Amino acid sequence: MTAVLYPITKKLILDGGINFLSDTIKAALIDTGTYTYSAAHDFYNDISGVVGTPGTLANKTTTGGAFDADDLTISAVTGATIEAVLIYKDTGNPATSPVIGFVDGLSLTPNGGNVTIQWNASGIFAI
Repeated sequence: MTAVLYPITKKLILDGGINFLSDTIKAALIDTGTYTYSAAHDFYNDISGVVGTPGTLANKTTTGGAFDADDLTISAVTGATIEAVLIYKDTGNPATSPVIGFVDGLSLTPNGGNVTIQWNASGIFAI
């Protein structure tokens, strides 16, 4: 799997624009047949290919410089194939919700059941 932080996230971290513990951080399942990562993307409204309804991360931690949260289950997923997960800060407005990270390398065809995202034991990402 390949994981990358978007450039806007690096700036927001340095400027104090994201509080990973108190902000609403979500994960969306992505069909890379209709979305390709671009460093130029900065907000959720730049993202296409979302499959299902994004889920909110719970019990977030930032221990030792690593961001982590509980594994996430997204219910009743239907639609196109899923090859990636997008993490973003949800402000309530897609035009102001900054994208955080992109993890690709998945291969899943939804069948209407639940999809569980199991984060790496060392965290979702570390800085």
